[in-house]
Amino acid sequence: QVQLVESGGGLVEPGGSLRLSCTARGSISGLYTMGWYRQAPGKQRELVAQFTAGGFTNYKDSVKGRFTISRDNAKTTVYLQMNSLKPEDTAVYFCHVGRGMSTYWGQGTQVTVSS
Repeated sequence: QVQLVESGGGLVEPGGSLRLSCTARGSISGLYTMGWYRQAPGKQRELVAQFTAGGFTNYKDSVKGRFTISRDNAKTTVYLQMNSLKPEDTAVYFCHVGRGMSTYWGQGTQVTVSS
């Protein structure tokens, strides 16, 4: 079983920055994807950024150049540095791990971009 613990959300003004972190606790090994999704009110959950099982990164088009995903050497903690935040980035951000047929989600952390 894998537990994902997130932190770092909050309220920020447009143009500001936030950094999210997610640590995977439990048995995690082999090939897996790890990254961030978000869900705004009334909208579907969408991929924001992730590391693929092969170690590549994927980003949602609208966050490219503003958000950066990184991880620690142990590959059990991922970070999402979010710069130049916009009101449309407001959402609950969820950490996600996918391994084979298994998928794990964090509890979500609220990011609100507002003046």
